[in-house]
Amino acid sequence: MEDVGDQSPSYDSPTTPFRKVVLPSEETVQIPRPPAPGPSVPIRPPAQQPPAQQPWMEPLPAQSPPAGRLSSLPPVPEPPRRGIGDIPIKFVYLVGAILGTVLAVFLVFLLFSGDVPANKKAAEAASAAPPPASAAPVASPTPTVTESPIVLPPVPASKAYPTLPGTASVVIGIISDQNTGISYPRLAAPWKAKSFPPFSIAQRIGKVAVPHTVIASAMFPGDSPEKKPAKDADYRELAAQAARWAISTQYPKGATLAWTASKKIPVGKGWTLGYKVTYTFNGKQQVGQAMVTVVEVGKTKPAMLLAAIPETNKKHWRDINTLVQQLRPL
Repeated sequence: MEDVGDQSPSYDSPTTPFRKVVLPSEETVQIPRPPAPGPSVPIRPPAQQPPAQQPWMEPLPAQSPPAGRLSSLPPVPEPPRRGIGDIPIKFVYLVGAILGTVLAVFLVFLLFSGDVPANKKAAEAASAAPPPASAAPVASPTPTVTESPIVLPPVPASKAYPTLPGTASVVIGIISDQNTGISYPRLAAPWKAKSFPPFSIAQRIGKVAVPHTVIASAMFPGDSPEKKPAKDADYRELAAQAARWAISTQYPKGATLAWTASKKIPVGKGWTLGYKVTYTFNGKQQVGQAMVTVVEVGKTKPAMLLAAIPETNKKHWRDINTLVQQLRPL
C-alpha cells in the first residue's frame, strides 16, 4: 500500500506567485496631485473628451416611406346602423304595456261616462265624506225658488206638531252648521251625514233619488227679504215659501201637501211647518211626512232646516219629532 503522504496535491501550492495583471494604457486613470498649500483654489475636473464614435453607431439616413403606401391603406369602416330588429324585446314590451293601459283607461271613461244622469253627477261626487262636527262654509250655491204652479192651502196660524209613527233613531251628536248658523241632532245609522249641494250639510238614507229621504240645512232658498222679518207672521210666510220649494224639488211632479203642524220654534225667532205629502211613485199613490223650519240667525235672510221622509222609509217618521224639538240657533 502506497504512502499517502508521498502523493502530490492536485492544486497549486499557496506559495505559487500571482500573475501580474497589466491594464491597457488607455484605461489608466490619472489622479491629479493636490496643489501646494496656499490660497484656496477650486479644483476643476479634467476636461472630458467625447467618446470616440464607433463606426456602428453612425446614424442611419432618414428613409421616406414608399410612394403610395398611405393612399393604399383601407378606409375605416362606419359603425353599423341599428334597425327595428335590434331594439331590445324588454323595451318593446314596456311600450306595449303603456299604450295598452292608456287605451283601457280611455275606453272605460268612454263607456261609463254616460251612466250617471247629468243632474246627479255633482250630488254623487259631493257625497264622498261625512262633514266634521263643525262644518265650514261651502262654495256651493244656495237653493233658489223655481217657478211652480203648486197652490198651497192656507197656513194655520198655530197647530201643535203631532207625534208621528215609527221609532226614533239614536242621537249620536250635534251638527253645528257654521254656514247657516243653526245646530240640530246628528242621527245614527242608517242616516249618513254628507256634503250635498245645494245644501250645506245633509243626512241621507239610501241613494240620491226622487222621492228623497233627507235632512238638510241651508240658507233660505231664493232672494233675501227686502227687510229683516220682525214678526212671527213674517217667518210663517217664509216657511210656507220654503215648503213650496221643497215640494217641487224633493218629490215627483204633481205632489200636493196638507199641513200637519204650524208653530213657533222653541228657542229664538223662527217658524216650523209640518206637512203630509201625497205623490205618485212607480204608478202607485204614496204619502210622506216632512217639515221645514226657518230660523233668524242675525241676517236679513234666515236659515232653513228641511226634512223629507217618503213612505218607503216611514219607520223613520218619528225622527222628524226629534228635529223639531232639538233645533237651535248657534
